[in-house]
Amino acid sequence: MGYACPVCDTEEADAVHLANHLAITASLGREDHREWLAEHAPDWSDCTPEELGERVRPHAQEIDTPEFEASGHDHGRPDSLEEGIARQSRQPGRGSMTAETQGVLEEAAELTREMQTERESNGDENENA
Repeated sequence: MGYACPVCDTEEADAVHLANHLAITASLGREDHREWLAEHAPDWSDCTPEELGERVRPHAQEIDTPEFEASGHDHGRPDSLEEGIARQSRQPGRGSMTAETQGVLEEAAELTREMQTERESNGDENENA
């Protein structure tokens, strides 16, 4: 059994996947998901997927998800926000990643690389001081 997103009815395999869907979608700027989380789990950004899943599960409709169960769907947490978004875009019925989403991911990856380079540079300066 899985859950339907209480905002957009997207099918998720379990409460952890539902939590990841809500958090990722809210993080990408979807105000409807962000507002729902603000009302039902105000501290959502501080929760682990398991904690958030327990908080949002009671608000979601339980549904049959035979396609997830039959496929041996991976219930692991994505290693990064980018991986989570990519996983969601590959799930059945989701279509492919939009050009806008791809652009956002590329920009986020570039900003992350810049921050890491800057942090490494600052570390070198601190060692020389």
